[in-house]
Amino acid sequence: MAQKKIIEITSRHGVECRLFHGRGGTIGRGGGPTHDAILAQPAGTVHGQIKVTEQGEVLSYKYSNLETASYELSMGVTGLLKASCHLYTARRPGHQAFYPVMEALARHGEAAYRELTEHTDHFLDYFYEATPVEEIARMNIGSRPSHRQNADRSKDSIRAIPWVFGWAQSRHTLPAWYGIGFALSRLQAEGPGQLPVLQRMYREWPFFRALLDNTQMSLSKADMRIAREYANLMKDRASADRIFAKIEAEYQRTVEVVLAVCQIDALLDNTPLLQRSLSRRDPYLDPLNYIQIGLLRRHRQTGTEEGEDRWIEPLLRSINAIAAGMRNTG
Repeated sequence: MAQKKIIEITSRHGVECRLFHGRGGTIGRGGGPTHDAILAQPAGTVHGQIKVTEQGEVLSYKYSNLETASYELSMGVTGLLKASCHLYTARRPGHQAFYPVMEALARHGEAAYRELTEHTDHFLDYFYEATPVEEIARMNIGSRPSHRQNADRSKDSIRAIPWVFGWAQSRHTLPAWYGIGFALSRLQAEGPGQLPVLQRMYREWPFFRALLDNTQMSLSKADMRIAREYANLMKDRASADRIFAKIEAEYQRTVEVVLAVCQIDALLDNTPLLQRSLSRRDPYLDPLNYIQIGLLRRHRQTGTEEGEDRWIEPLLRSINAIAAGMRNTG
């Protein structure tokens, strides 16, 4: 809605407007296929040009050799051409009828996300102990520190990249999907006719389709069995069990309702190439997570500098290896 209002104002005053999007590597920070992201822009807001920034790891994956660079650029250009067709042909009817549904989903999803991250006792302790986020801060990557204020472990202080990086390393991938299952379920509970509406939105609205397809990818990269092992790193076992149970329940709910809305039997059934690619990584990626868990436990149990030096180097290498397998950091 904000983009449509901006385009409306600039058009009224004769100002040329180019949309400018910053995209991270993870779904939680605007990642995902560029072609689909451009098509998902509000109808009539793309006027033959768009500006995108992508972070360093994305540049490496997409543009490090001629073949992948040509493919990614062509996908971006074709997405731009399709999104700009309204400049030369009659504009198709928009999806205004879907907007109230999407607003309700956003409201329910945000409430569920905030309930977990802001109103669940010891949740931030869980984050810092059940993910390698503090060890990530030891790596020589990024141009800014992991926190806005030193020694402040609040949600307001930690920056977006270490937030999603930590959850990805521990196979939670939580920022990309948590709350979506609750929102979809809540809407369906309002009446039996809501599921067909959501299924129609998925078929006809590129924005909603991109949202749920990206959700599928994030759910596929998550692994609750491995995430449970990371949860066992938390010293307060009662809190760890309670928080993980809440995360796992929402994961299962999200998988179920996304499959129902997308009308498929398993995650990524509608993108079999990606499905096969992710499944082929697991035999290599999963052992790395178990190795990292062991290294985290040894590193944290050893209080001397000698012990820290012994475990920190292989631990940082495990973070690099898992990031390469997950294909995103932040």
